[in-house]
Amino acid sequence: MPPVISTLNPAQGPAVGGNQVIISGVGLLGATAVRFGTNSAIYAVVSNSSIRAIAPPGVGQTSVRVTSPTGTSNGLTYTYVPAPVLNSLVPGQGPTSGGNQVVLTGTGFTGAGAVRFGAASAVFTVNNDTQITAIAPPGSGSVPVTVTTPGGTSNGLTYTYVPAPVLNSLVPGQGPTSGGNQVVLTGTGFT
Repeated sequence: MPPVISTLNPAQGPAVGGNQVIISGVGLLGATAVRFGTNSAIYAVVSNSSIRAIAPPGVGQTSVRVTSPTGTSNGLTYTYVPAPVLNSLVPGQGPTSGGNQVVLTGTGFTGAGAVRFGAASAVFTVNNDTQITAIAPPGSGSVPVTVTTPGGTSNGLTYTYVPAPVLNSLVPGQGPTSGGNQVVLTGTGFT
């Protein structure tokens, strides 16, 4: 009797392949091949009911099958998901304390599991497949912003943390109650 497969976990992954897929079923102990469509996968038989496979590269939907000396199994659908693409960040800068709202636009955002500003994770909402609203976490300097989905991690766009301005002096430090006098402020970060 040929092997029978019942589940793939996960049943989707990046188009570049490389993710681990657990194939569950019965009669898997003697497996001689695991194929994602026509592409062979690297695999390890764990038990009669489980195989660990590394998904090869691919596109769209394909059928996963296990072959053994007794025949080839039924097929289960595995979906290749393209990596998201990030096109813009608005605004592209904000305070080092974070907390400001940043709108990310691009493609392939459905199913996003993470938005990162450098190494820091952001709280975010997927508005639709082309837009995410994120809250910038605290940080410093310029960092890449990326989106991660089951299809992989997007390209990075630069977000710059701008320190708050520092006021060192006012000259003069006083003036008439009617106002109208010129006051020169000196410090840093006024741009």
